[in-house]
Amino acid sequence: IMAWTGLEINTLAILPLISKSHHPRSIEAATKYFLTQAAASALVLFSSMTNAWFTGQWDITQLSHPTSSLILTSAIAMKLGLVPFHFWFPEVLQGSPLSTGLILSTIMKLPPITLLYMTSSSLNPTLLTTLAILSVAIGGWMGLNQTQIRKILAFSSISHLGWMTIVIIYNPKLTLLNFYLYIMMTTAVFLTLNSIKVLKLSTLMTAWTKVPSLNAMLLLTLLSLAGLPPLTGFLPKWLIIQELTKQGMIPAATLISLLSLLSLFFYLRLAYCTTITLPPHTTNHMKQWHTGKSTHTLI
Repeated sequence: IMAWTGLEINTLAILPLISKSHHPRSIEAATKYFLTQAAASALVLFSSMTNAWFTGQWDITQLSHPTSSLILTSAIAMKLGLVPFHFWFPEVLQGSPLSTGLILSTIMKLPPITLLYMTSSSLNPTLLTTLAILSVAIGGWMGLNQTQIRKILAFSSISHLGWMTIVIIYNPKLTLLNFYLYIMMTTAVFLTLNSIKVLKLSTLMTAWTKVPSLNAMLLLTLLSLAGLPPLTGFLPKWLIIQELTKQGMIPAATLISLLSLLSLFFYLRLAYCTTITLPPHTTNHMKQWHTGKSTHTLI
């Protein structure tokens, strides 16, 4: 019950920050956020009641009943934005300012991750592994087609959460290490984007003229998020693959490594856009041929 209270206070505290610009998109984002988080909190309460009904225990660490364990996993997945409960997260992040997006992507993930950490011993390994692999796949796949940087970072977050979830049963400390490093790197990306005032890929291409040193830092941080070897982001991925191999989950480790190549692609595209000196000149002759009108221009 105290966990539920904390989650509710957390949700209510972030709502004014999401909707502070009073733009219809922000109000929509706040409404979506409230509805999903309220549903997830209700499921947390329902899970604890089910467990108390069958076992007489309200303690969150003694979640021994399988049904309540399943409900709690779904609630935490909804709170975090794990697949298949991920639909709200890119929309909410897109409707929020960058500073609020930073809080949503980092600090707001801490309470659900803590709950997952505390209950990891009693959760279903097959279900968590499935959710994790799907999150890495969908996070990478759906991030490929985005031009809005906030949405790209949302799908990146979903992909990283997949890496954290897959190993939490076998080595919870690795999940925490991954989470701390993810917070550091994501904070660096959001703060850099906020200082150069960039929200889209097209504006990122011309942002190098403002502060070239910041762009160089952004490039390195993005490559680190992608998990390229000399950088910090490679460490948790390496350790997670090593742990999964020790547990005999070689197919899962192989699959999750291959799926992370999808997110590597859009990180490299972002990194390329930060280093590009002139944006490509888009012509609209194909658009004219497609529509038969000459008034359309490419965005």
